[in-house]
Amino acid sequence: MDDRVVSCDHSHEVKGENFFMRNWKKWIGVSAGVFALAILMGFQPAKKTAVSTDPLIEGFKKTTVASVADAVDTVAGHPGFMSHDMRPRIAGAPGKVVGRARTAFARPAAKGQSTPQNAAKHAVAMIDDAKPGEIGVIVLENGLDIAALGGLMATTAKARDMAGIIADGSVRDLAEIRALGLPVFARGVAPSTSVGRYISVSMDEEVTCAGVKVKKGDIIVAGEDGVVVVPSEKAAQVLKTAQEIDDREGKMVPFIKQFKSLTKTIQKFNRI
Repeated sequence: MDDRVVSCDHSHEVKGENFFMRNWKKWIGVSAGVFALAILMGFQPAKKTAVSTDPLIEGFKKTTVASVADAVDTVAGHPGFMSHDMRPRIAGAPGKVVGRARTAFARPAAKGQSTPQNAAKHAVAMIDDAKPGEIGVIVLENGLDIAALGGLMATTAKARDMAGIIADGSVRDLAEIRALGLPVFARGVAPSTSVGRYISVSMDEEVTCAGVKVKKGDIIVAGEDGVVVVPSEKAAQVLKTAQEIDDREGKMVPFIKQFKSLTKTIQKFNRI
C-alpha cells in the first residue's frame, strides 16, 4: 500500500473567504442604496401635461390655420391674419399653437427715459401673471429691428407653461429659446435690446399686432401658415365655420384625384 500523504492546497479558498468577509458589508450597502434609489424613482409622481378645459381651444387645435383665416373673413367680415413676416422663429418647437391672448405694448422712449425697469415692464408682468396655455402678444411700436423677447423672458414663459409668444418686433437668444422648445412667432430676428430705446405702456389692453387688433381673451391660432386672431365674441361661430371648411376640403381632395379636374371640383363644392 502506498503510504504517501496526499496534500491538498486550500489556500485559494481561504483567500476567497477572507475577501468576501472583508467586503460583504460594502456590497450590501451599495445594493441597498441602489434598491432605495429605484424605489424612490419608481414612486415619483408623473409630470402632468397641461390639458385645456376650454372646448373652443381644443376645437381650434384640430382645425387648419388657413381654414381659420377664411372663417374669420366670413364671420367677422375683416381679416384676422397677421402680416406675412410674422413667422415661426424657433426650429423644433411645436408647429402649431392655440391659446387665449394676453397683451403688452411698448413705444419708443425719449432719450434717457428707458431703463431696465421700465423698458419691458408690462411684458414682464404679463408673463409673470400668465396662466398655462395662454399666449403672450408683445407689441413694440415701430420696433422691427428691436428684440421684444429674449432668453430670460422666454425661460419664464416656459416655466409658466405658456403656449407661446407672438412678437410684433424681433426675437433674440434663439439657441437658448430653441433649447426650451418654446414656440415664438416674430417679425424678425435681431440681437438688439429694448432697454435704452423703449418704454412700456400697457398690459392686457387692445393692441394692433402685425396689422390685426388683439385684445385679452381673443384666440390665437398660429402655425407654419401664419398667425390668425379670432375675436373672442365670435369664436364659436368662427370655429363652426372653420370645421365646415375643413370638412368640405376633405371631400374635395378625393374628388380631384378621381376626376383630375379642379374646375369640376370648384363647380361642385363652390370653393377654391
